[in-house]
Amino acid sequence: MTDPAPSAVRPEGPWTHRDVAANGARFHIAELGDGPLVMLVHGFPQFWWTWRHQMVALADAGFRAVAMDLRGVGGSDRTPRGYDPANLALDITGVIRSLGEPDAALVGHDLGGYLAWTAAAMRPKLVRRLTVVSMPHPRRWRSAMLRDRRQSAAASYIWGFQRPWIPERQLTADDGALVGRLIRDWSGPRLPEDKVVETYQQAMCVPSTAHCSIEPYRWLVRSLARPDGIQFNRRMKRPVRVPTLHLHGSLDPVARTRSAAGSGEYVEAPYRWRLFDGLGHFPHEEDPVGFSAELINWLKDPEPDR
Repeated sequence: MTDPAPSAVRPEGPWTHRDVAANGARFHIAELGDGPLVMLVHGFPQFWWTWRHQMVALADAGFRAVAMDLRGVGGSDRTPRGYDPANLALDITGVIRSLGEPDAALVGHDLGGYLAWTAAAMRPKLVRRLTVVSMPHPRRWRSAMLRDRRQSAAASYIWGFQRPWIPERQLTADDGALVGRLIRDWSGPRLPEDKVVETYQQAMCVPSTAHCSIEPYRWLVRSLARPDGIQFNRRMKRPVRVPTLHLHGSLDPVARTRSAAGSGEYVEAPYRWRLFDGLGHFPHEEDPVGFSAELINWLKDPEPDR
């Protein structure tokens, strides 16, 4: 399957673009630097480019930074199925293997954070360290969505995604204007530049991207009472046994701090919680220098504290 819009989802920069095969599909990655692998996984409504600042900082710090597009997004394959979290997590660990690395420090934001939690629990030997941004542990997320009215209201867009076809049309209408509104509404006071927002809008308007971006959220809700969802939730009782850094913006309007805090109960390894004061749902873009420094200092710490 050829990339439908290379210019929209492969912005030029110091990185190199290429495709790798993993878990039955083809994934687009951007990579920069040499050294221990740091795998960066984006969330909604973005693509790999959200990590552009961290890629440069990580490469300068002596790491091999690789940002991948999730299945159905950016330059990766848009398959008809395979959007449940267990399979999406296997996409990530499959890419790590395809890169010829024994393991990676895994960094995930939003949906990418949910999948990073999942990958660390399912394939612990492939995850050297875990960093999760703006996302509670899957069991905390499930509990908060079902029992916390404020969290359920904060993530109302996920409930709206359960309708057929309408959400896809809303995301792509007026050249992706809704994507721009979501990114601005979910950010803290440091709003993104218009050109940055336009890049995400263009990427969402690549054919089939909106549908594929929504499918994981449809699974998360529709599986709540289904055997596959119950089984997944049970599997996620398995503790994370790798050092974990949990980063969150104090003004995040989507994933409430109360929902995310406490995820450490599922980590049987050094766990560090860091709240960025005055930042929203995208701390890595709102304060790229501060975020990158926090991440790199932790990655280089031989004995991360509990």
